[in-house]
Order: sequence, then structure tokens, then C-alpha cells
Amino acid sequence: MPDAGAVTVTALGDWPGRDPVEATRIIRGELGEPNLPFLPSLPERGVGSDEVGRTAGLLEELPVDVQPHGWRLVDRPGQDVRRAVSALSTDLNVLADVAGAEETPATGLKVHCRGPLSLAANLYLHNGERALLDSGARRDIRDALVDGISTLLRRAASACPGTSITLQLDEPEISDVMAGTIPTASGYRTLRAIAEQEVLEAWARVADGACGSGAAAVVLAARSFTALPLIRRIPELGCALPVSGLGDRDWEPIAELVENGRAFWAGMSYAGTRPVQIRAAADSLLRPWRGMGLPLSALGTVRLTPTGSLSGDGTDAARRFLTQLHGTADALNQAIADA
Repeated sequence: MPDAGAVTVTALGDWPGRDPVEATRIIRGELGEPNLPFLPSLPERGVGSDEVGRTAGLLEELPVDVQPHGWRLVDRPGQDVRRAVSALSTDLNVLADVAGAEETPATGLKVHCRGPLSLAANLYLHNGERALLDSGARRDIRDALVDGISTLLRRAASACPGTSITLQLDEPEISDVMAGTIPTASGYRTLRAIAEQEVLEAWARVADGACGSGAAAVVLAARSFTALPLIRRIPELGCALPVSGLGDRDWEPIAELVENGRAFWAGMSYAGTRPVQIRAAADSLLRPWRGMGLPLSALGTVRLTPTGSLSGDGTDAARRFLTQLHGTADALNQAIADA
């Protein structure tokens, strides 16, 4: 069982607005120690700042550009991917400046990108079909992503020397990828389901590469419970998962992760801003935790996150959500102290 600590807070990566200086200052101010600040992506800046474009910009050996149906693999880099590369460079430079001016910089940092399967589901081949259709394309994307993540981790470490860096892999489409419900480009049929073994190999390859390139932890963020049985089979991976609606049997593999010292990030949602909502959010973790027989002290290994992006409702709403997360963390930490 992991050592006791404090329930902490982070967010999944997207942030509202277009100003990376403002975003970085707010995030690092709101998520000071012992929480986990992150390098934000700002999708409101447009093409290249969306997560698919931002991640595609890491694939140095696989140039991409935007076509009417989305990001497509092309023969040579175009203006759109150059925009993505430039935006990421700007964000890293801003991070270096803001962190460098802090009297006591945070000891941790999180960077994020799309995972290999969700990325393949959102990149297109020369013929206009999704890259997910082609096994060779999936393999090339996976391998290029390993190299791109290595570069990203190195650049993040250079921006914040001495910082412990966590990689978050986002696989929002993984349930559809494994169920065979991703539509073809035409929309008239669906792509064949990707086998579990290939998913496992892809995640293990990316996680191994990230750890070998200096990542202190790798956490896979999914929107549904589908990914958890596979995550359990890859020792290097932690899990970020929405907890709303999970049944008792769903919590059993989560308990196993926690008992084995693996990272678990609980995605939270709120129906309002009243204190009763924060209490209800805390109870949504406390009830199953006690039901699984886990000691409350082990809650101190959990991070709280939003269930999804914070970019849609403006900076004030994003800050309010972080305040709610902090309130929930405080309630859980009080329960630990009272145990």
C-alpha cells in the first residue's frame, strides 16, 4: 500500500483563452504544491492548438496538414503543422519564463498528448480514409509518437530544470476503437475493431519510451471504464477515469491499482457550486473506497481532475471548477485526518 499523503488536484490539459502567458500564470498559481500544474493547450487559438494537431506536430517523420475532413498524412509539412509546432514552442518558452521567475517553482509538471490509437483514429491517409484502418500506418504513428514524446519530455525538462515530469496520454476514442464503432470517412460503415493485444503493445511501447526519456509517471486518460482492464496489465501506466456512475464491481480493479502503488486520477463533475455539491463529490469517492476495504490513508495517493476539457466556458468558469476540486480535496483530506 502506498504511503499516506494528501489528495491533490490537476486538470487534463485544455484551457480557455488564447494567451499562453495568462494561462500558464493562472494554472501555476491555482495548482501550487502539492498539486500538479500542467503545460496547457489553448484550442481557441485555432488550427494547430487542438490536441490532435498539437500531437501530430510531434511526429517529425510523419508530416501532416489540414484537409477538409481533418488532419491528413502528407509528403511534406504544410503551413498548419508548422503552426502547431510554433504554438508548442511558444508555450514551452512561456513556461520557462514563468517558472523561472517563480520564487519557489513547483516540483512537478504534467504534459499531455493524444495516445496512439485515438491519434490514428483522427489522422487520415492520402486516400482520405482514417489511418486507423491501416496496420502499417498505426505502427508508424505509434513509433513516431514515441520519438515525439521523447522530444517533448526533453524540451519540458529544459524549460523547468529539476522538475518531475508526468506524461498524460489521452485516449478518448479507445472504447469505439476497440468496439469497432469508429465510422469510415464516408460514414457508411465502421472500421474493424482493433485487437486488445495491439492496444496493449502500443501503450506499452509508448509508456516504455516515455519512462526511458525521463517521465516520472505515465497516466492514461480515458472517458470510460473500457480501458481499465488493459491498463492493469501494463505496470508503467496509471489511470485517469471519470468516477461518476461506476458500480461496485468497477471499483475492484481500481482498488487493485491503488494497492499496487499505481497512479489513480479521479475525474469529478459538479451539478452546481454549493457546498453540498462538493460534499457529494467527496462522498462519491469515500463510499466506494470504504466499500472496497481500502484504508482512508490510501486516498492520499489520488489526484482529482475534471472529467473533461476546461476550455469551453471561459477562464472564470475554469478557475471556479479548480476551486471546487480543491474543496473536494480538502473534504477528503479532512476525512483522512479524522480516520
